[in-house]
Amino acid sequence: MPLIDVVKCEVNDKEFVYKFPSDDLKLGTQLVVYPAQTAFFLKGGRIFDAFESGTHTLKSENIPLLNKLINLPFGSESPFKAEVWFINQISKLDIKWGTPTPIQLEDPRYNVIVPVRAFGQYGIRIKEPRQFLEMLISNMTSFTAEKIEQYFKGKVLQQLSALIAQNISQKNISILDINAHLIYMSEYCNTQLNNTFNRYGIELIEFSFISINVPPDDPSIVKLKEAKDIAARMKIAGRDVYQMERSFDVMEHAAKNEGGGMVNLGAGLGAGMGVGAQMGAMFTQTLNTAPVAPPPPPIQQEPSYFLFLNNQQQGSFNFATVVNLIQQGQVKPDTLAWKNGMPNWIKISQIQEFNNYFNGQTPPPIPPIL
Repeated sequence: MPLIDVVKCEVNDKEFVYKFPSDDLKLGTQLVVYPAQTAFFLKGGRIFDAFESGTHTLKSENIPLLNKLINLPFGSESPFKAEVWFINQISKLDIKWGTPTPIQLEDPRYNVIVPVRAFGQYGIRIKEPRQFLEMLISNMTSFTAEKIEQYFKGKVLQQLSALIAQNISQKNISILDINAHLIYMSEYCNTQLNNTFNRYGIELIEFSFISINVPPDDPSIVKLKEAKDIAARMKIAGRDVYQMERSFDVMEHAAKNEGGGMVNLGAGLGAGMGVGAQMGAMFTQTLNTAPVAPPPPPIQQEPSYFLFLNNQQQGSFNFATVVNLIQQGQVKPDTLAWKNGMPNWIKISQIQEFNNYFNGQTPPPIPPIL
């Protein structure tokens, strides 16, 4: 077998690893390494010298690490044996991915569990060729993009479920609106998944979601859309109007249900009585165009107070009860208190209605009559 004069690798974009078919080399052989390639010399399963793009003449001084092992002889025709491996570092950008079965995700806004399927693609590039060769290749003479796709498919899909759930939870994104956030989610997953690929000397490039699909006739989707519709109606019409509409639905259902007897009739009447006052006010406001006197102001409710006594929260108390506790000495000026509308607990002496009870401007309690 003649000795090799030129060692080079010419492969397509699907091959990431190529082992030169012969190990019978000679000093003076030309090693051609194309751009986006790295060539390694191996002997006995160990990696020695590495060569980047360019044309290299194999001489003992150009392969010093290998020379220490096999003591390369002098002379341009001197033969020696060594394996030459090429690592292709071009970018492969059209690797498709998809979830084979639906992912169960909980909608963070409406708390409904929904099955979704996701599809997309990503690209890869060998970033650290030596690390890639040591951790994945072993003695395989070739390693294609399909093998990388198969190897990482399970790892990608395993992490995607958690990453999607984490992302929509942090951003409070409803499943129904998720397709409007695909660009941001793609960038987020690209960053997180890159940690897995980097351990093997591979760089993940432009991981992207093409679509996230939900089955429109799935019961959970129907339930989710109903929840979104209810929330929208309450936001537009107001909670009171929505509750009144629901009461009408109850009465209509009771009227149509002939087998319901007195139970359904009672439910319908109860609902009707519950909304009677609201209906009267609404009809008066919308149908009566004559000027009417403004309604009387609502009756002010007495505020309730909470006190921090004996290392625990107690209450609620009305005003008179708190005054009595002050006069009995159970409530001190620095006792913490809170009432509705206050942002924080403060000393009771700082509350205006109780201030006079601590500055000596009021008489003491009346002694009991003997």
